[in-house]
Amino acid sequence: MKKEKKPRHKGQSWIPMLLSLLLGGCAGVLLLNYLIPLGEGLSLGQKLLLFALTLFSLYAAMLLQVIIHEAGHLVFGLLTGYRFLSFRVFSLMLVREEEKLRFRRYSLAGTGGQCLMIPPELRDGTMPVLLYNFGGAILNLVAALFFALSLLLPPSSFLRLFLRLLALAGVYYALTNGIPLHLGPVDNDGCNALTLMKSKEAVCVFWVQLKMTEALSRGVRLKDMPEDWFTLPEAGAVSANLFFSAQALASSRLMDAHRFAEADEMMARLLADESAGMGLSRGQLTCDRIFVELIGPNRQEVLEGFLTKEQQKLMKAMKTNISVLRTSYALALLSERDAAKAQKIAADFDRVAVRYPYPCEVEGERELMQLAREAAAVPPPV
Repeated sequence: MKKEKKPRHKGQSWIPMLLSLLLGGCAGVLLLNYLIPLGEGLSLGQKLLLFALTLFSLYAAMLLQVIIHEAGHLVFGLLTGYRFLSFRVFSLMLVREEEKLRFRRYSLAGTGGQCLMIPPELRDGTMPVLLYNFGGAILNLVAALFFALSLLLPPSSFLRLFLRLLALAGVYYALTNGIPLHLGPVDNDGCNALTLMKSKEAVCVFWVQLKMTEALSRGVRLKDMPEDWFTLPEAGAVSANLFFSAQALASSRLMDAHRFAEADEMMARLLADESAGMGLSRGQLTCDRIFVELIGPNRQEVLEGFLTKEQQKLMKAMKTNISVLRTSYALALLSERDAAKAQKIAADFDRVAVRYPYPCEVEGERELMQLAREAAAVPPPV
């Protein structure tokens, strides 16, 4: 069994922790200042109901600020030449498919939402990137207006409390997204913006990634996308994480084309550098390596090395991700030899696939599941 990897970027973990503590402390003060005067003369049941209502208002304020944040990316993207592609809050997603807007379901661990847009064409190797990336944090700062509006209301007003919680949540999201940080499974907006400011090569990689998402929404699989989109930048020309991301997409294209030996070689090289790539990207690559091992040599000791506690935790958190479900399906068939478990995972895959935003990816994953069935000599489900 391989030694567990230490989390990367641990030194920055105190910043969001401190901001979360400040958010909780300030929210607690606001709630107590509102509840204590109103609680006089109320029964215990009424007090509990009022307390639950105020806690729900904090949750609602944070949810609304997530929507405002993603709307900021949308507004400032449109202002700088981008076109709408998709808008997601938690797992609910509105996506453009063949010039029509459809609701889909998609979640990405470590993110509360995401607004993806079709980029403008590159001019002299560059395009506007700062306002699109910082747009969410900018719009969150409209929080100051919510606080100003609350001053017009009496202290006993529930709307006054909600506006102040909304202001507090806005400041929190503006800081946690605007301050450049390498945290969790993905880089935040501020970190992405600074990365793109450093080189035209970084902007080009960012442009290609957005164009790939547009192509997926049009039904184009990775294996059928233009070859030059997968030309890797020179090492050192872009940040380590962006370089890792570009290579990860190239390996995914090889997986989609069933060029498994090439894909595994590339993924092994990528994962050997523990300083590059965030947890989510590394975990997804490891999922692909597990699959390649399963339909190939299927060595138990190699699989155990891949399935660290960290990897199992990530796969559990991403249990609705179609590539994770595909690998879990292959594990059940080819390692655990549990046909009933595999059938249940296949049913879970089908439920996720119905609302998945990119049907062409579902098609590719079904092909890989068929390869797992063939390796296990299992007939396809009826």
